[in-house]
Amino acid sequence: MPEISIIIPTYNEAAYIRRTLESIKRQPYKDFEVILADSESSDGTQRIARNALKGIRIVSEKRRSIGAACNKAARSARGRILLFIDADTSISKTLLKAYASAFSKRGVIAATGPLVPLEKADEFTRLGYRLISVGLVKLLIRLGIPSIIGSNFAALRNAFIRSGGFNEDFVTYHDWDLSRRLGAIGRVAYAEHAVALTSTRRIRKWGAARYFAYHTVNALRYAVFHRASSSYEPIR
Repeated sequence: MPEISIIIPTYNEAAYIRRTLESIKRQPYKDFEVILADSESSDGTQRIARNALKGIRIVSEKRRSIGAACNKAARSARGRILLFIDADTSISKTLLKAYASAFSKRGVIAATGPLVPLEKADEFTRLGYRLISVGLVKLLIRLGIPSIIGSNFAALRNAFIRSGGFNEDFVTYHDWDLSRRLGAIGRVAYAEHAVALTSTRRIRKWGAARYFAYHTVNALRYAVFHRASSSYEPIR
């Protein structure tokens, strides 16, 4: 059985999925499987994925819900560790080894790592990524209120199942919601070398100010009311 099951939720990601899978193929760490958690894409995403990566498994989910698709894929996963990345996210060559190392430490049941812009970005955007995916996430872990970022995190499969997995009704902040439940089970670690490069396509369309303002307000809403926005415009 593979040590790591890489789960990638997709819906019409034909423009990005090949690049993501190519980054996985370049990993020096080879003890993994890849599962595409696809919400019945109509743009050839599944075909491109099969051509790009031999042996990829595809799990189809009728609901256009990231949580539902990821939960279904997790149930079929064979790895001891579940790694979740987005379809527009490439992973660094150190990422898989960094996560494998993180879970060798006593009590660790989940881990997350840094996000950096995949495309060329201005200083404000780069700073925003660092402040949130490094500074804020590390601080919250130290405070005992872990808040993992869904486009780059991993969890032991048994802990994920025990936690109940993702809330399938959440459109946004399903990752933060899961974080709280995982944090109640065991230790959440920060893996410095588990670096993922994620697309800035939403920032390019919305603008950096609107993007970071949206997530700041949404984070406060979740922290206070344990509810997150149910509106999140698809960007393709």
